[in-house]
Amino acid sequence: MTRLFDLLQHQLEQHPQTACVSVREESGNWKSYSTQEIADMAETAAAGLLKMGLSPGDKVALVSYKNRPEWLIMDFAIQMAGMVSIPLYPTISIREYTYILNEAEVRAAFCGGLDLYDKLDSARKEVPTLTHIYTFDRQEGRPYWEDIFDASRKEEVAEIKKGIGPEDLVTIIYTSGTTGNPKGVMLTHGNIMHGRTSTGDLMDTQPGERVLSFLPMCHIYERAVTFMYIYKGASIYHCGTDNLPGPAGDLASVQPVGFTSVPRLLEKIYEAIFNKGLALKGVKKKLFFWALGLADNYDPQAKRTFADHLKWGLADRLVFSKWRAALGGNIRVVYTGSAPCPVKILRAFCAAGIQLREGYGLTETSPVLTFNRLETDGVLLGTVGPTVSGVELYIDETAGDYGPGEGEILARGPNIMQGYYKKQEINDQVFVELDGKRWFRTGDIGKMVPGPGGLEYLKITDRKKELLKTSGGKYVAPAPIENRFREDFLVEQIMVVGDKQKFVSALIVPAEEALKNWCRKKNIPWTSLQEMICEERVIARYQKLIDRYNPEFSHIEQIKKFRLVPNQWLPLYEDGSEAELTPTLKLKRRSIRKKYAREIAEIYA
Repeated sequence: MTRLFDLLQHQLEQHPQTACVSVREESGNWKSYSTQEIADMAETAAAGLLKMGLSPGDKVALVSYKNRPEWLIMDFAIQMAGMVSIPLYPTISIREYTYILNEAEVRAAFCGGLDLYDKLDSARKEVPTLTHIYTFDRQEGRPYWEDIFDASRKEEVAEIKKGIGPEDLVTIIYTSGTTGNPKGVMLTHGNIMHGRTSTGDLMDTQPGERVLSFLPMCHIYERAVTFMYIYKGASIYHCGTDNLPGPAGDLASVQPVGFTSVPRLLEKIYEAIFNKGLALKGVKKKLFFWALGLADNYDPQAKRTFADHLKWGLADRLVFSKWRAALGGNIRVVYTGSAPCPVKILRAFCAAGIQLREGYGLTETSPVLTFNRLETDGVLLGTVGPTVSGVELYIDETAGDYGPGEGEILARGPNIMQGYYKKQEINDQVFVELDGKRWFRTGDIGKMVPGPGGLEYLKITDRKKELLKTSGGKYVAPAPIENRFREDFLVEQIMVVGDKQKFVSALIVPAEEALKNWCRKKNIPWTSLQEMICEERVIARYQKLIDRYNPEFSHIEQIKKFRLVPNQWLPLYEDGSEAELTPTLKLKRRSIRKKYAREIAEIYA
């Protein structure tokens, strides 16, 4: 197995599934596609691409608001036809679509519903190469994706497949980026297939077991994990994030053994659990927070006494088992990445018997560089784990003014991208020669720390380009500060500011439901979040929060002032306003600073 479509053939031969991939229909029922159906449809779609006049090497775009089998089938079809897929985020602007489609010289695009066809059609006016747009949903007067299917040219597809090797380009993924135009990351079959040997055997999924897939497939994280699910013979259920919880939600319906997530979604799950605990009365409430107290001190390597086993057993029976039930009842493992996960969240899920494991990587690294193992002697909470097989890391301490053993993370291995598409100047900056070896500069700052099993674990401390430099010349890493404060149930979002200023400050978006509960408890009449952030007692409560966490940081890193802001930061606004988050929910710091320039100016007035 050296090409991505080989994984589909592997499942067909070793673990054929009647429900390889499933999706909810409008009726609420699940529609399933067998492994054989996925393979057959991918081959006929590949033949259809050739019939359209496309050739191996041509670029084909894919975009959908929610994960769906059609997206995955077309991904395999594009691979089998020797073409290059260009996955797109559904939430980016028409201007960004135009830029990407033009730079990649995209010939055809396949899209989901809602406004995506219209957005692509608007962009097409300025993209001379884009001659075909198809929809995954039947729409009046618009080409439907199955219309291209052509079984007569399968032999031609078979010949093309024979000539495809692991070194061939399979996809160009445009990173969302926090500044400037997106950059196209060129990945080969071999780059992404490295995950089969480096992480595939670390995943706790058996043939036929159900998993959920709701992170966007256009991101390398969910896409690479999906390929590993195919390899492992798992049964994949596509869904969105809007129908996960509740008795009629996808978690209850599918009862998965695992899924991937980003920290923000896990924080919301934790906040919902916490708020339910606040609503309890009497003994139930005391038991809930007693169990939560145990979770705050969870240590996977701790040796438990007989008394400890009794306490944990009681907490599990009375509290933690209900958490697992809320996630479907069969949940064993959740994989998180894309952004740092607060240690408090990691401890809470692990204490509840849900192995929450954090890894690290980038689109440019296909994506995994490090990964916390499921075994207790292979996990260190607060780190992103040891390196995966085949990958080397180097901490470049000369890249800036950092702490002992700390520096920019450099990586090399078979999973490193070929480079940015048509961006040679940037490629020359991100690749460096050291001791005769070619290394990729990740732009992340970190250090290696000793941990269980005699292994070294990577601890991420910040993004190189996100470091603040005070007017006193001191560097401050905002991410660790933000991550710590986000652990508090009253904080929805936070961004540390202070570049070129005398001291560090913060913009804080309160968690509305948690703040409502606190106000109710303190007999403070609730009006609106807009008005409540001006209430003196509310401001004093957040000052108390600042005072609690500040001592954990050095003097220069401590938040001296803050402003509460009422509107949650989002990755998309329907009116076209500039978003504060990237599609992967990272802070667009420049956008936030621009939007709240007045509030920041008031802080430093």
